[in-house]
Amino acid sequence: MSLLEEARRLADEVLFPSAMAVDAADRVPAAHLDLLAGHGFYAMAGPPELGGLDGPPGAVVEALASGCLATTFVWIQHHGAVRAVANSPLSTGWLVPLCRGERRAGIALGALRPGPPSVRATRVAGGYLFDGEAPWVTGWGMIDALHTVARDGTDTALWALLDAVEGDTLTVEPLELVAVNASRTVTIRFTEHFVPDGRVTGMLPFAEWPARDAAGLAFNGRLALGVTRRCVALGVTDLAAELDACRKALDVDDPATLPAARAAASELALRAAARLVVTAGARAVLRDQHPQRLLREASFLLVFGSRPTIRAALLDRLATGRS
Repeated sequence: MSLLEEARRLADEVLFPSAMAVDAADRVPAAHLDLLAGHGFYAMAGPPELGGLDGPPGAVVEALASGCLATTFVWIQHHGAVRAVANSPLSTGWLVPLCRGERRAGIALGALRPGPPSVRATRVAGGYLFDGEAPWVTGWGMIDALHTVARDGTDTALWALLDAVEGDTLTVEPLELVAVNASRTVTIRFTEHFVPDGRVTGMLPFAEWPARDAAGLAFNGRLALGVTRRCVALGVTDLAAELDACRKALDVDDPATLPAARAAASELALRAAARLVVTAGARAVLRDQHPQRLLREASFLLVFGSRPTIRAALLDRLATGRS
């Protein structure tokens, strides 16, 4: 069975039947993440010899998100660290356990936002000191490592793999989300947090980051299509053709067209979930029913991983009712 076929099976047989319980929980069950690790999903971004996926990952992301968005949201954070470690000196000790899911990673990318860096790196003997605040860090308590970016005095972005352990120099503040709250998303604050040179995975002038970022926006868009996929499976079948069109637009992976494609995916998820609520009727707003969960998740995905260009395209679609 291919990884995509296995993702669809697990989504339908394991993740979706427990999605309401996860929605009400304070964290994604360890059994869910262990299951994904046991079936090789943590290796998806790794090299082929360690189980890396031979082809675009979007369909796998969509399939898993159609089962349980919270589980998928925690798992999806892992893959950037795998890609970074595979091309760094850390590959010797980290790559195999990351690909096996024996070590699991999250991301802290707040310093990549335009404007003054939210996390600053100061050069010291043997490494760097990180100071500042990284919002929207997902998976706390379920990850072992945190792939973190900071910017130094020359406005160079510096990525490093940190231990995901709270202490005097690394503190966390839990956030309460309207959806995927079981993802245990937090704000992290660094206070002269020492990062050894050996934990640095890469550096890039910050001015070069937007072009690289634009080339990878399709990945997150498939989360919204996962929500739509589940709505179609639950009865909103007349949106199946639009769902397929959104897939094709995201698969083009063209930086020039991706903002519009991402906006279309998010708007479709919102419309599909709203249709499901209306179709289901009054019972749809009960806390143990899937329609209200999917509507909250679609709302969450309107803003997750957004960029100014995506936001502008989405606001245009919502203002004009264009589909």
